[in-house]
Amino acid sequence: MKLARAYGYLKKDLNEIEQTINDVVQAKHPVLRQASTQLLQAGGKRIRPVFVLLAGQMGEYDLERLKTVAVSLELIHTATLVHDDVIDDADIRRGKPTIRKTYGNRVAMYAGDYILARALEEITLLQDPKIHRLLSKTIVEVCKGEIEQIKDKFDGSQGIRNYLRRIKRKTALLIATSCKLGAIASGLTEQEAHKLYRYGYNIGMSYQIIDDILDFTGSEKELGKPAGNDLLQGNLTLPVFLAMKDPVLETRIKQSLQADPITREARMKEVVENIKETDAISESYCLSDWFLAKALKQLEGFPDSRPKQTLLQIGKYIGKRRA
Repeated sequence: MKLARAYGYLKKDLNEIEQTINDVVQAKHPVLRQASTQLLQAGGKRIRPVFVLLAGQMGEYDLERLKTVAVSLELIHTATLVHDDVIDDADIRRGKPTIRKTYGNRVAMYAGDYILARALEEITLLQDPKIHRLLSKTIVEVCKGEIEQIKDKFDGSQGIRNYLRRIKRKTALLIATSCKLGAIASGLTEQEAHKLYRYGYNIGMSYQIIDDILDFTGSEKELGKPAGNDLLQGNLTLPVFLAMKDPVLETRIKQSLQADPITREARMKEVVENIKETDAISESYCLSDWFLAKALKQLEGFPDSRPKQTLLQIGKYIGKRRA
């Protein structure tokens, strides 16, 4: 089953959100307008708007309020991608040239800032301090995560705790916030909103761990980049940390991280194969499954409904992702 089938009945509302996103980023300045439009046309799963709408369906469904939340969150996510591509010197995203590749780093950074500013402007349409506080705190944590990711690059001495904190800020928090803001905008109780937040957080953790596994097990055609590209870029992920329990492999990985770029690339191809030969991949799936089970448990106590069933389906789909 494709993930989109699970929430296919939301297509009309998602299309309306997509149109609003495109409308919101239109700028009078031609470069900002072209850069922002280029990024949005590259597509994306738009999973954050999906979680906003599904959480909203658990309460009093008001598309206009939920649309404002969904647009803001998706634009915040989009802005972080632009900044990520600058930090990573990335030329391709989703099979298309990045903004930094087309316009250079300076324009890319300002384009990311512009998209973020439009997201914050959009959320002011909702006069609810709880929504503004949660969104502000989330942005602060996401920014901390960006700084930590830069600091941790090529650092072989860090541990799994660093990794979990990083993916929490990189992925899980925006999904958790999507769920909770959808709940708040739809009038759910604080307890219900918190349970949906915990669902989103644990789903996000599970999802990112599997993404990091697929970076090793997927093909270059599937990934749009070479297998093990995260490690080559200096980003240590869960399979790497688990593989480093082997002292010999730990030494090899650390030496490769500290090598010059040409030597590193040559060594990393062998290191990636070494990691795949350990139990690191299967152990990583186990941790992903643990987060997934915690996510699904949060839905207990909610009345049986179509959105609840869809949230369960999404969780199960995420857990089954394989290369």
